[in-house]
Amino acid sequence: MSRYLLPLSVLGTAVGGAVLLKDYVAGGACPSKATIPGKTVIVTGANTGIGKQTALELAKRGGNIILACRDMEKCEAAAKDIRRETLNHRVNARHLDLASLKSIREFALRIIEEEERVDILVNNAAVMRCPHWTTEDGFEMQFGVNHLGHFLLTNLLLDKLKTSAPSRIINLSSLAHIAGHIDFDDLNWQKKKYDTKAAYCQSKLAVVLFTKELSWRLQGTGVTVNALHPGVARTELGRHTGMHSSTFSSFTLGPIFWLLVKSPQLAAQSSTYLAVAEELEGVSGKYFDGLKEKSPAPEAEDEEVAHRLWAESARLVGLDMSQGFSVREQSLPK
Repeated sequence: MSRYLLPLSVLGTAVGGAVLLKDYVAGGACPSKATIPGKTVIVTGANTGIGKQTALELAKRGGNIILACRDMEKCEAAAKDIRRETLNHRVNARHLDLASLKSIREFALRIIEEEERVDILVNNAAVMRCPHWTTEDGFEMQFGVNHLGHFLLTNLLLDKLKTSAPSRIINLSSLAHIAGHIDFDDLNWQKKKYDTKAAYCQSKLAVVLFTKELSWRLQGTGVTVNALHPGVARTELGRHTGMHSSTFSSFTLGPIFWLLVKSPQLAAQSSTYLAVAEELEGVSGKYFDGLKEKSPAPEAEDEEVAHRLWAESARLVGLDMSQGFSVREQSLPK
């Protein structure tokens, strides 16, 4: 029997070390224990994956949670799951299709009319590497949902966020933004050959640029906005990449995936952290990789690109730009 002790000890040490390494690589749990009783939280794309887990985490902390989803059957089921698990009955499902400007406006109007306040907006929903689909309004799907949809939603809810200040906006981007480029001549891929990966990277770069510009415009309002890369997680987001059905990915790269790919619960820790951490009060316009602030790609910090993208996004979604922001307009190069 003693001959097996050393191998078993080595195996145990190796497994334990691997688990610790995975936790380290994944970034760990949200360090903040802050609660949010009485605060209203909106999480888009909250019926599954990171969004559902973020809603669950914030429900545990006492928030009034609104799950904003396209598929109402799944959304109602998710809300029921969260209510059951947290015993927080202030968890409700609302219809929101980010691929429809009409749906976004209807959702925002309902929130404005029915909710006394909005303290936290988590722009989580996304599509990734889908075929060359277009939204109801003719936008390339990834740019339309990941950026334009949340751009319009956030702007429509800004007055409510301001009156609820101090309040927070959290935009989920991706490390993929570093490979992105904003092509103002063809944002919707109508001229060049469609590249699903490049389109995704452009959309996630747009999210960081939107965060930077919005932060500038919100100075002095008590509303903060930050972007984050939650890490690579085991969610339905990657269903168009082919990795789920790849034998090579499953077996050859399995150990690497196990180490680097987070569970939805662990991936939700960063959005939870940005939503509740007391030490982040007043922190705005930053980019976080997991729980740590990092510098984004150089193009993501280009003020002229951010300003131009804002103006073009507003034009595309039909946002009324006649109110406010005149100081910002005058401060940038013509």
